[in-house]
Amino acid sequence: MSSRTNKTLTSYPHIVKVAGVCGGEAIIEDTRIAVWHVVGYYYKVGMAVEEILADWDYLTPAQVFSALAYYHDNKDEVDRARAKNSYEAWLEQRDRAAL
Repeated sequence: MSSRTNKTLTSYPHIVKVAGVCGGEAIIEDTRIAVWHVVGYYYKVGMAVEEILADWDYLTPAQVFSALAYYHDNKDEVDRARAKNSYEAWLEQRDRAAL
């Protein structure tokens, strides 16, 4: 871990965790794109890797595939992050705050 950026490397190329970025969840290095976000586009929305690359034209295929590989080896962690950051979770939090 680097003391300058609080970056924690993972065993996956291009995937890191940075304190204070996306809640410390796994992200694509040097971006603020969380692995759970890529996974949502790929599996929930059904976007092809090429479509993801068209939306985020500064990413490389290697970065996207590394995010997907990270997901397959860390499904529980990434699925929890997806659930925590979902629209449904936001609605629930908003409704609790309104009480």
